[in-house]
Amino acid sequence: GEPPALPLRAPARRRGGPGAAWAGAARRARRRNAAVSAGNAGRRVGLRRSVASAVEVRVGEDEEGVEEEEEEEVEAVVMPERYALGGACRVLAGMPAPLGATALDGGVNFAVYSAGASAASLCLFTPDDLEAGEVTEEVPLDPLFNRTGNVWHVFIEGELHNMLYGYRFDGMFAPHCGQYFDVSNVVVDPYAKAVISRGEYGVPGPGGDCWPQMAGLIPLPYSTFDWQGDLPLRYPQKDLVIYEMHLRGFTKHSSSNVEHPGTYIGAISKLDYLKELGVNCVELMPCHEFNELEYFSCSSKMNFWGYSTINFFSPMIRYSSGGIRNCGRDAINEFKTFVREAHKRGIEVIMDVVFNHTAEGNEKGPILSFRGIDNSTYYMLAPKGEFYNYSGCGNTFNCNHPVVREFIVDCLRYWVTEMHVDGFRFDLASIMTRGCSLWDPVNVYGSPVEGDMTTTGTPLATPPLIDMISNDPILGDVKLIAEAWDAGGLYQVGQFPHWKIWSEWNGKYRDIVRQFIKGTDGFAGGFAECLCGSPHLYQAGGRKPWHSINFVCAHDGFTLADLVTYNKKYNSSNGEDNRDGENHNLSWNCGEEGEFAGLSVKRLRKRQMRNFFVSLMVSQGVPMFYMGDEYGHTKGGNNNTYCHDHYVNYFRWDKKEESSDLQRFCSLMTKFRKQCESLGLADFPTAQRLHWHGHQPGKPDWSETSRFVAFSMKDETKGEIYVAFNASHLPAVVGLPERPGYRWEPLVDTGKPAPYDFLTDDLPDRAHAVHLFSHFLNSNLYPMLSYSSIILELQPDD
Repeated sequence: GEPPALPLRAPARRRGGPGAAWAGAARRARRRNAAVSAGNAGRRVGLRRSVASAVEVRVGEDEEGVEEEEEEEVEAVVMPERYALGGACRVLAGMPAPLGATALDGGVNFAVYSAGASAASLCLFTPDDLEAGEVTEEVPLDPLFNRTGNVWHVFIEGELHNMLYGYRFDGMFAPHCGQYFDVSNVVVDPYAKAVISRGEYGVPGPGGDCWPQMAGLIPLPYSTFDWQGDLPLRYPQKDLVIYEMHLRGFTKHSSSNVEHPGTYIGAISKLDYLKELGVNCVELMPCHEFNELEYFSCSSKMNFWGYSTINFFSPMIRYSSGGIRNCGRDAINEFKTFVREAHKRGIEVIMDVVFNHTAEGNEKGPILSFRGIDNSTYYMLAPKGEFYNYSGCGNTFNCNHPVVREFIVDCLRYWVTEMHVDGFRFDLASIMTRGCSLWDPVNVYGSPVEGDMTTTGTPLATPPLIDMISNDPILGDVKLIAEAWDAGGLYQVGQFPHWKIWSEWNGKYRDIVRQFIKGTDGFAGGFAECLCGSPHLYQAGGRKPWHSINFVCAHDGFTLADLVTYNKKYNSSNGEDNRDGENHNLSWNCGEEGEFAGLSVKRLRKRQMRNFFVSLMVSQGVPMFYMGDEYGHTKGGNNNTYCHDHYVNYFRWDKKEESSDLQRFCSLMTKFRKQCESLGLADFPTAQRLHWHGHQPGKPDWSETSRFVAFSMKDETKGEIYVAFNASHLPAVVGLPERPGYRWEPLVDTGKPAPYDFLTDDLPDRAHAVHLFSHFLNSNLYPMLSYSSIILELQPDD
C-alpha cells in the first residue's frame, strides 16, 4: 500500500470557495492512512505525544511490506518548506492539550475539539488577507498524526507573529441529524483569545458585509502588560454596592468629554465619578465579542446590549480605542487596564456572561464557530436536530455536556487569572441547570442512576456544571451571581442550586418593593421580608442575606425615572409594533402619563424615586442599581432598548448636572449604608437587634390594607437608626420609640425638597432645619408626608 503523507499546504483561496483541492488531498490522505494504520500505530502514538516530533517520519524503515522507495516519497512531501508568511515553518504532530492556540518554545500548538468531523485543516491569515477574505496558508490535519480521541491538533514550528487563524471542518451536513459541517466555512476557535473582523463599531466590512470573515489571535509566548502589582480586592460580598453599567453607553454621549468615548479607556476616565457615587463594584453588561450589526442587514437596528456572544474568551474588540490594531492585543490590554484602574479606586469588576446561547441562532443562523465545529455537542438538540430554545434567542448552549462544561470552566478561569475580573453574573442561569441533550448518567457520574428519567432540558437538582464551578479551586473564591430564571419558564429565585456560594438576582425583591412603594395593598409583610434580606427565600437553604442581589431596576425594563412616569411601555421605535418587552411592569405614573405633567405629580415622582433608593440601601443583602438611575435617566417609556445605539442608552453627563439633587441624594445614601454596620449584616437580623413598628412604636401592622412599615435597628457605629416608609396617599404623624437619655434626630426625609431630603453635617442651615421639627421630636413624634420615607439617628440628649 501507499505510505501515509501529510500535505503541508493547499492553495490559498477565497472564503466560501469549493475547497476542492483541500478536500481531495484529505480524501487521498485518508485512503493512504487506512492502508497502513495498523503498521504505523506505535510510531503514531509517539508523534502525538511529542511536540518535538516532526512529521518527517521514515515510514519505510523497519516496516514489513513497505518499500524503501516509498520512504523517499514521504521525505519529499514532508520536508520543511517556506511559507508565504515568511521564514521556514515545519508542521509537527502537536499535542491535544491544552485546547486553543498555545505559544510554546519555537512555535504554536493548536488544539480543537470536534467529535463528528471527518477532516480538518488549520487556516492561517495575515491581517490583509483576512480583510480580503482570503486564506494565507492552509494546513490539512491528518486524522492519524493530528488527532487524539476527538481532539485535532498540530504544532507549527516557526514565526507566526501577527498572524491569525481559524479552522475548516469537513463531515456530514445534515441538519435533521444535528450536523452542520461545511468545508466552505472558516470557523473561529471557541478558545481564541481575541476575534478579529471589523475594526470600527457600527461600520460594515468591505462591500457592506455585516459578517466579514473572522479569525482568532495567535498568542505570543510572553505578555507585555504591566499589572503594576494588581491583586484582587476580595471584598466580602455583604459590603458591595453594585452599579450595573454598559461599557459603551457609559461614555459614548458627547457630554462625557472623554478622549475615547465608548471604549474601555474612555470608561477609565469616569471611574472617579463612580467612587464618589459610593460604588465599589461594577457589573459590566456583556463585553465578550459580539456583532452589533447582526440585525443590520434586514433592519436599521443595532445589537446594543450585546447578549449574543460569538466568542467567550475574547473581549469585545470594538469597545477598544485600538480596534483590531496589533491583532487584538491592544483590546486585551485595554480591558486589563480598565480592571487594573478600577481596582486602584477600590472598585471590583463583575462580568455579565451569556452562557445560555450564542450568536449562531436557530437553523437559519450563520455558521461562525460552535455550529461548524461540533453542533451536536455545543447545542441542546431535539431528536431530529431541532434547536431547543430555552433562551428565547434561537438556540440553547448545551451547558451540562462534559465537553461544554469544561469549556465554560476554562473560560471563567481565564477571565479570573488572566484578566483579573472579580466575578460573574450569569444571564438566564437556570439554563445551566438543565439536563444536556444526549444525557447519559454514566458519562456524567460514572455509573447508572437508578430510576433516572432525565430527558433533555430537565432541571437537575445537582447540575454538573454548577457543581464544577462551585468546587473549582479558582472560581469558588469569586463572586457568582445567577439570574435564576430562563425563557423556558424555569424560575428558580430562592431555589437555584448554590453550594452556599451562589447569589441570585432577586426578582421577587424587585416585584414586592415596586408594589409596596406605589401603595398596593397586601405587601407590607413581604416588604418587611425584603428589608431583612429575604429570609423566606434563602435562610432555609443555609444561605445568608448577601446571597440576595437586591434591585428595583436593571438594564432590562423601565429605568427608575420611567418606573414612576409611565403606566405602559412605549416600544414602537423597536420596530415590533410594541409587542416586545415586559407588559407586567408594576409601574405607576403618579397620576399623569408621560414626562409632561403637573408640578404636584413631578414632586411625587421625585419622592418615589428617592423612596425606592432608600429601600435599596436599608435592605439586608447586596444593593444594585442601574447606570443613570442616580440622576433620573429616562428612555421615554421604552422598557426593551436592546437595539438602540444612541442617547436613549447613553449615560447623559449633561443631565446628571441638571439633576444634581437626585444624584446627591443617591450618593449620600450609598455612603450612609457603608457607615452603618447594621445594614450589611453577615446573617439575618433577629429580634435582639431589629424591632418592628407601626404608626405607634412596637405595634407593626401586617394587615392586608397596611401601607406603613417601620423598624429600628441597633447599630455599632450609629447606636440606633429608625427607618419608616409611608406608602399611603395620606400623611401620618408617627410615634417614635422611647429611648431615655437620647433623642431622635432627622437625617433623611424624602418628603422634603433638596437639600433638606438628606441633612448632612456641612449643610449651612442644618441646625435651623432640625429645629423646625423640635416640637414634634420633643414629643417623640415625626410628621410624614404621603408616599415618603425617613431615616432618624439616635443622639445623646444634651
